[in-house]
Amino acid sequence: MKLFYHPDQQRHAPPTFLLRGRAVDSPEGPVRAELLTRGLASMGLAMTPPTLVDGPRLRERLAAIHAPRYLDFLETIHARWQALPDAAEIVAPNVHPCGGGHHYPRHPVGLVGWHMHDMACPMTADSFAGILASAASAEAAADAVIAGEDAAYALCRPPGHHAGPERAGGFCFLNNAALAATVLRERHERVAILDVDLHHGNGTQDIFYARGDVWTGSLHADPADFYPFFWGGADETGEGEGEGANVNLPLPLGSDGAAFLAALDRLIARLDAFRPESVVVALGLDAHKDDPLAGLVLETEDFFAVGRRIAALGLPTVLVQEGGYPTEHLGDNLAAFLGGFTAA
Repeated sequence: MKLFYHPDQQRHAPPTFLLRGRAVDSPEGPVRAELLTRGLASMGLAMTPPTLVDGPRLRERLAAIHAPRYLDFLETIHARWQALPDAAEIVAPNVHPCGGGHHYPRHPVGLVGWHMHDMACPMTADSFAGILASAASAEAAADAVIAGEDAAYALCRPPGHHAGPERAGGFCFLNNAALAATVLRERHERVAILDVDLHHGNGTQDIFYARGDVWTGSLHADPADFYPFFWGGADETGEGEGEGANVNLPLPLGSDGAAFLAALDRLIARLDAFRPESVVVALGLDAHKDDPLAGLVLETEDFFAVGRRIAALGLPTVLVQEGGYPTEHLGDNLAAFLGGFTAA
């Protein structure tokens, strides 16, 4: 298995985000990559950087899943923000078009409110470089699979599955899993995205909701009680050509490994029925009981079982890192998942 990570991801390092009205230390920082890298090193695995962090091919692929004005926003907003009088160093919204806006704003404050649906996506001067490096790592893993690798892993931070066609949220800016699926679609007619993160992959769902060529399935804590709150119900099944190609299996808060694995078996059965030629796994490790954002109570050994079940699909697979936040167990959880995946 090839593994990809570009060190420029470390350039995205917002110190804080707003949680329950308080500015707190952000769990989505460079230390995540360090802890995950330790987990890989414990298995004797090392990562290589993508050969190209930015280029016309990546930009073309991103434009297939994100609106051009959103991509322009991510690249230019910090400079535009800094030109405002008395602006903070960090870009963060202070107004949102709740219920939907009637026109697209020109002013940077309006743009930030339009494109950031929560307070978890602050941006610094170097953020876009880190965001692009994360996407490039996912692209490299997908390219490796279409070149003949059975599987490849991308360590991506910031993560991506909450990023929609033109919205950032939940620490996510560019949708790395959707990007990987876009690359696989260049070779395969039917691609599946299997999201096992603690949180619903609402951005991924939004991107593919009306498409029938990319199946999306998410197993997550019930959004009635948990982020992202407004998406992820079992009644969200797709629309138009995508009807039936979106599957959500919400779990009650506090569900354990046995409940998670039983639901995963049901989700995989639905995936099998779609008959995909390849699969992208949105690999969250934040369902662990000690994760700082915990809503479920999986043990480290449960991730071994998750990896084993997914590998049993026998499909070309791109593993894209999503959540999983700093604890002493984070690297072990990644090693457990990959141990199960490679043992199958």
